Amino acid sequence: MIQLERREHVTTRTIAVSEIFGVTIQGEGALIGKPTVFVRTGGCDYRCSWCDTLYAVLPEHKAEWQPLTTQQVFAEIQRLSEHTPLLVTLSGGNPAIQPLEELLDLGHQHGYTFAVETQGSVAQPWFSMLDYLTLSPKPPSSKQVTRWERLDRSIMCATKKKDTPKVQICLKVVVFDEEDYAYARHVSERYPDLPLYLQAGNHTPPQSGQEIDIPGILERMDWLIQRTIADHWYTVTVLPQLHTLLWGNRRGV
Repeated sequence: MIQLERREHVTTRTIAVSEIFGVTIQGEGALIGKPTVFVRTGGCDYRCSWCDTLYAVLPEHKAEWQPLTTQQVFAEIQRLSEHTPLLVTLSGGNPAIQPLEELLDLGHQHGYTFAVETQGSVAQPWFSMLDYLTLSPKPPSSKQVTRWERLDRSIMCATKKKDTPKVQICLKVVVFDEEDYAYARHVSERYPDLPLYLQAGNHTPPQSGQEIDIPGILERMDWLIQRTIADHWYTVTVLPQLHTLLWGNRRGV
């Protein structure tokens, strides 16, 4: 993880950035294992009970976020990637609340591809400019309420692009227990044409102050695999959160 230098006298529209790091690999979802630079934006409209990036969510961390222009963000992406076009993952917080269309346009001009990870609570027209969109609605264990009409709208925004390659859209649900599993089944039934990835949740996020429970996570993943097989649910993909297994709760990897 790099420490970004604070920029003064920013006069254009800026992006709230919590951190930019890489090159690393994508740790979850459809792009798991793919080399990427992460741009983690600051600010979120959700407060998930097990959130592992509260430093990019809570207002008390706002002073740590940096208002960077599109050009500043892209310059850092190029520096980290040594000007080699690769995947850029836009995460958060919720990146959908940030003005990212100019960054997408600039990066595409230089051959970069872009993936966004969001809960689908805020739909943006620039979703249609993405190469990949991962929608991760939050299950009951998060203590958040899914607004299905907003998730529907996010999908619609991503599919409006014409005469160019389509955005690759997938769904991802973190599962902790039976209630979450039932929620994931509902998501699958509601969006049968979209690939769905399930991941065993990490019950020891950084703010817990506890050592990460890798055996417990693996046990939950085994339960989740056996649960889907018992239900003959063969259209779903069960994956680990690879970054959690490799690096625990460390930032910037």
